[in-house]
Amino acid sequence: MREGHQGTGPGAITPDGCAVELYARLPVGSEPDVIAAAVPAGAHILELGCGVGRVTHPLLERGFTVTAVDESPDMLERVRGARTICSPVERLDMGETFDVVMLASFLVHSGDPEVRRGLLRTCVRHVAEGGCVLIQREGGDYHLNVPRERVDPTGFTVRILSAEPVGDGVNRVRAEYVFPDATWTQTFRSRPLTEEQFEEALAEAGLRVDRCLTEDGTWVRAVPEARKERP
Repeated sequence: MREGHQGTGPGAITPDGCAVELYARLPVGSEPDVIAAAVPAGAHILELGCGVGRVTHPLLERGFTVTAVDESPDMLERVRGARTICSPVERLDMGETFDVVMLASFLVHSGDPEVRRGLLRTCVRHVAEGGCVLIQREGGDYHLNVPRERVDPTGFTVRILSAEPVGDGVNRVRAEYVFPDATWTQTFRSRPLTEEQFEEALAEAGLRVDRCLTEDGTWVRAVPEARKERP
């Protein structure tokens, strides 16, 4: 288990505290639509931190080619129709480039700055000339107004129980997912990033924000500084 991360509930738990059975149940949101609207049709996408394929599968259905990467073999066992690679994202070096590199699931908010740097270097290392990097980040109020909860239309409840400072600008976040027949919890470390801090982190890796893809700013399209964008 990664330091500061843990999870409870039925089934396998990954090193960052994610429960495989939980993520297999979670419905896909708007992510596939956001991604499809931001990249060329039929693009080859490198999905970093794919989990059980919750977003992978809808992207495949939309005609994209996906190479799915995750550090958990238990997660990757659930992925169908995509090439899969088991590796920590921050250490990945495939010797290949892709039209699109996707870093979702708030991974850019890693509490460990060296892990965050590794994640962004992986993005830059694998994006093709003229390609782009799609990054999902936390909303500005993610660590505020806790505890809070949301009841999903499909019948389960998500609670953010706490977001407690643990030093160096990092919070320990505790989440709970309650289904009629099971409950899972996840505790993880997350570093809130201001707009300036986010852009500085990208610039350090050689990326710049091209544009926001959602009104709330949680999805952004970034491009390598030294490369030209695809028209």
